Amino acid sequence: MKTQAGLLVTEQRNDKSYHLDVLSVRDIVELMNKEDYTVAGCVHAALPQITHAIEAIASVMANGGKLYYIGAGTSGRLGVLDASECPPTFGVEPELVVGVIAGGERAITRSIENAEDNEQTGRDDLASKVTSQDAVVGIAASGTTPYVIGALREAKRIGALTVALSCNHNTRISAEAQYSIEVPVGPEIVTGSTRLKAGTATKMVLNMITTTAMIKLGKVYGNLMVNVQATNEKLRDRVVRIIKEATGANDEVAAAASLQAHGDARAAILMLQYQIGYEEAVQALKETNDHFGNACLLLKKLN
Repeated sequence: MKTQAGLLVTEQRNDKSYHLDVLSVRDIVELMNKEDYTVAGCVHAALPQITHAIEAIASVMANGGKLYYIGAGTSGRLGVLDASECPPTFGVEPELVVGVIAGGERAITRSIENAEDNEQTGRDDLASKVTSQDAVVGIAASGTTPYVIGALREAKRIGALTVALSCNHNTRISAEAQYSIEVPVGPEIVTGSTRLKAGTATKMVLNMITTTAMIKLGKVYGNLMVNVQATNEKLRDRVVRIIKEATGANDEVAAAASLQAHGDARAAILMLQYQIGYEEAVQALKETNDHFGNACLLLKKLN
């Protein structure tokens, strides 16, 4: 969406912060907090778009496809962040959800601003990765980033599912995708600094995409993170607590089951619930493509 002056909403000046530089620290954070309150409402307004996109993405992933996020700058970093948190949280392979950022890995920690201007680079960065079985989410707060436009065009050419996520109305990237998610949060208190409200809105939507998709893939049991990877002491303790919550077992029994299941909460829960061995639990998960809920249904029928 553009103003009469031709500026995107994400580039407009916020009339509440015209005198930002002379405010006290308390007044600045009060203003930021008030503006942040509006973000959840903007995301709520986009829930129909978000729902349709996630349903399509979850279907792709249920059929063996991968999810790719692609963006530049803050948008790219948020995609990389969300993708990188999926393996420890949901126990999936790092290749299942992949974040691609303009400028490559160096751009995660350093600003490479001109990297977003090349549409061909966006095409090239996806061409060697994505197949027609995958889903691609192009992320750009402005909705105009050439790098993302190129990536979505290449994904479309390949035959992948395409989703555009932006913080403006009727954006260029929306026109390139099968599904469009637009969350116009309005002008930032620092003009054009879309790492603020736009960044928060983007992170909220990405949280919804991966969390909901993983739930539908059977990586969550009730509201328990049964696929969490016990890679440190804190997470090993969490696995024991998850086993206790899911089965009602006491500390000693849950800890013993976790040990027998090599720290796999899913297997331990199945072992306790259905009085089976570790190998049988693993086999049930394998037969149901690691969908925990379906593994429970299978063992319930067998027992």
